[in-house]
Amino acid sequence: MNVNSSAPVRRSRTACLVAVAVAGALGLLSACGGSSHPGPTGALSPGPGQTLPGFPGASGTSGTVAVSPLPTTAPTSAASGQPSAPAAANAVTIKNFAFAPATLTVKAGTTVTWTNADSDAHTVTSKQGSGGPLQSAALATNDTYSYTFAQPGTYPYYCTIHPFMTATVEVTP
Repeated sequence: MNVNSSAPVRRSRTACLVAVAVAGALGLLSACGGSSHPGPTGALSPGPGQTLPGFPGASGTSGTVAVSPLPTTAPTSAASGQPSAPAAANAVTIKNFAFAPATLTVKAGTTVTWTNADSDAHTVTSKQGSGGPLQSAALATNDTYSYTFAQPGTYPYYCTIHPFMTATVEVTP
């Protein structure tokens, strides 16, 4: 009788242990979703309107690139948790490994300011061969870089640390 009575006890203990293990694993997985850093998969996710030159999925190459969807909630201030003020018309925010907006149109004589809101360093550098004037040092978190665009034209730029990060400033007369 002991053999028959201990079998259900073993099964219930096993079932309980499995349930606890599954619950723990699900808890860990749900906690991982809040990371502000890109995953360790090595996948590159360009921002809207951005390309990955020299990487699979870029124009003229084969393969695909996974693009992360944009967040649908309003940005919030880390200090207060309240919605942040919208970016000024002459400001570019560097966040989530992207320049936002990807294309900024300003009038000649306007000073544009880039602010790094990422935990990683980024640069604002004119694309090679464009003859552009942008040449920032590496910007740490909350650092800014400003440049006054005197001449009308199109000024493509990128981050030299993360070359898939590209954007453009269009200057009108």
